[in-house]
Amino acid sequence: MQRQAINYDRYYLTVKEWVVSITAGVGCCGAAAYAFYRSTRVFLLLSPLGLLYPIYYRRQLCKKRKERLKSEFKEGVLILAASLSAGYSIENALAASVTELNMLYGSQGMLAAEFADMARQIGLNRTAEQAFENFAERSGIEEIRSFVQVLTVAKRSGGELVAIMSRTADSIRDKIQVHEEIRTMTASRRLEQRIMNLLPFFIIIYIDMTSPGFFDLMYTTVTGRLLMTGCLAIYIAAIWLSGRILDIGVA
Repeated sequence: MQRQAINYDRYYLTVKEWVVSITAGVGCCGAAAYAFYRSTRVFLLLSPLGLLYPIYYRRQLCKKRKERLKSEFKEGVLILAASLSAGYSIENALAASVTELNMLYGSQGMLAAEFADMARQIGLNRTAEQAFENFAERSGIEEIRSFVQVLTVAKRSGGELVAIMSRTADSIRDKIQVHEEIRTMTASRRLEQRIMNLLPFFIIIYIDMTSPGFFDLMYTTVTGRLLMTGCLAIYIAAIWLSGRILDIGVA
């Protein structure tokens, strides 16, 4: 049975993911309405915004899937280059790479399925360049596109394919590895960011419990509501800015 090609730039939420993301979005609106306005009416006004959260959630899941594919490609491209160096044809190199990738990532691996599909396409008289270009276009990952461009040029120019592929594989491996190391080094900062995002709510709940009525003026006067609206805007901007700061790429 032919495997359906995946466009990695698009992610389709399952029913469970829709329920989880909508619940989380409406819950965030409820928390904001309680912390900054203490108003059921405001919650009803904000709750439709919670229905937009699945869009953000889908982007995050799509990004996470592409990160997994990129990580697998870092190993896969080295295995592929080693197989070519051993004298395998491109089709046999792909088949050998599938076996190695299945051992590394198991049945949940994405790249093994892609390599197996490309080997099948080449076996049906499709050129290796066409198979790789199709995968690169669907992946939406710059490192994969760069690799495929080098592969295409090397095959068409009749250059030393094995040497060129080995150098390219090492270069791409190093670039992806630097990106992974940055992600590892900033993992604690991302955790701190999540904690800081929740801290205002914990502070408000703590003050409410220890000093009842302390925030009454903020919720019952026009000036107080305007001030809390300004605080909410600053809070949202801070969340967005902290996310941008920690989203470090590798050129």
